[in-house]
Amino acid sequence: MNHNTVTVGILSDSHGFLEPGIRDAVNQCDYIVHAGDIFNADVLAQLKPAKELIAVAGNNDFPAFWSEEEADIVSALPKTAKLELPGGLLIVEHGHRLGNHPDHDQLRWDHAEARLIVYGHTHHRVIDQKAEPWVVNPGASGKVRTHGGPSCFILNATEEQWTFETILFAEEEAAA
Repeated sequence: MNHNTVTVGILSDSHGFLEPGIRDAVNQCDYIVHAGDIFNADVLAQLKPAKELIAVAGNNDFPAFWSEEEADIVSALPKTAKLELPGGLLIVEHGHRLGNHPDHDQLRWDHAEARLIVYGHTHHRVIDQKAEPWVVNPGASGKVRTHGGPSCFILNATEEQWTFETILFAEEEAAA
């Protein structure tokens, strides 16, 4: 592997529970990007990347929904965030501003400077590389509406190439 490879764990929609296998996979990465609907600070506390954790607010991440002691944490979550990587820019948002079926062309228009746009909200895994910037949704990383099981992506980024690995747990394994 290229010694200049940067790894990014990409997850979303934990809804208060982080699948332990996903936690273990993303915690081996340089960066972790959480695309929102986190639900509590415990989920964030479990994420320990080598360099930086980047998390954005989902439609369920607001002070009234989190415990009172965590209001400052949830209030500090941005709506969008950026991460400079070898070979380009990653931009993350939850995606709910575009409704329940965010239009990838609209995301591309809104974030044209990116190489990769990460969103959540739908709980459906998507890797859309039909046009640039690429648009991905890692699916749900917890127990709620996982559509086949909790999942995340690992992005391996070099100046020359970006590749994705999908981490997917069967629903039965996750429930155990």
